Amino acid sequence: MSTAPLFTPVTLGALALPNRIVMAPLTRCRADAEHVPTDLMVTYYSQRASAGVIIAEATMVMEGNSSFGGREPGIYSAAQVTAWKKVTDAVHATGGRIILQLWHGGRACHPYFNNGAQPVAPSAIAITGDEIHTPEGKKPYVLPRELRDDELPGIIAGFRAAAVNAKAAGFDGVEVHGANGYLLDEFLRDGSNRRSGPYGGPIANRARLLLEVTDAVISVWGSDRVGVRLSPLNSYNDMRDSDPSSLTAYVAAQLNVRKIAYLHLMRGDFFQVQKGDVVTPAHANFTGTLIANMGYSATEAAAAIAAGTVHAVAFGHHYVSNPDLVERLKADVALVEPNSSTFYSHDAKGYTDYPTR
Repeated sequence: MSTAPLFTPVTLGALALPNRIVMAPLTRCRADAEHVPTDLMVTYYSQRASAGVIIAEATMVMEGNSSFGGREPGIYSAAQVTAWKKVTDAVHATGGRIILQLWHGGRACHPYFNNGAQPVAPSAIAITGDEIHTPEGKKPYVLPRELRDDELPGIIAGFRAAAVNAKAAGFDGVEVHGANGYLLDEFLRDGSNRRSGPYGGPIANRARLLLEVTDAVISVWGSDRVGVRLSPLNSYNDMRDSDPSSLTAYVAAQLNVRKIAYLHLMRGDFFQVQKGDVVTPAHANFTGTLIANMGYSATEAAAAIAAGTVHAVAFGHHYVSNPDLVERLKADVALVEPNSSTFYSHDAKGYTDYPTR
């Protein structure tokens, strides 16, 4: 079928998008050792500003929670705010829109990158079946420390402070990262959350922290500039849930009450371990703008939009290597495949040197 639905306008709360092709958040490790965005990042994001909206990469809301080689960006210091402002100014100068993804790594963090600090999580359950890459080679994930209930207001305050900083840095909105096995997702899913009390047990309790963080961020931005990302099926970072459909339905309904700008849903599992349909319960319970993600071709994305199942689609893999992805999809030309060996390196190669047409 025609891909024309991709190129129609859509609204995300307060944002008017010229097309429905969203740049998914992609960790690329090009910040400096102090987690300050670099000039390379200014170039990278401005190259991709024709997207309906850019969702910038997972960004640390609090110091000491690095899980990507010590080179992911943060938004907790004045230097980081100033550096991100260069990014947002460059994107806006080319007519683009950019949202910042707010993130806490939880048990996926590692003492190697955090001055020996033990990572924190909803329960003392370590990631197994994988190791983290360090300059000294791969290292196993460590047993995290279970957060006390009285520590959770500090986590919420960290997200709120990051939202304030993101506004100062000139972003058009923020996305709460509740996906991919990081802290908020760890609380959501019963494979990683075995605690009792107000933040453990039934779905309503496990979702409490995500919703309290979302409320705190809304208090800064207003609901029409806040999105939330979920990945109820994704087994990345050793994640699982016994009932992802019900989890999706509950969280989607709660976010719907809050009238957030959009729900960003990863529909599948990177590793194809867990299968199911989470788009249907999300669509049934969330009446706002639904962005879907994971493995969509342009034609499948256009068909889903035309059917009204989703309102926009986020592309990640091909945004690495096609800075002009919107223009390439519109012209129906071949896409460049990315060089995976440069995904998490630290220079321009495989980052800002992919050509446009």
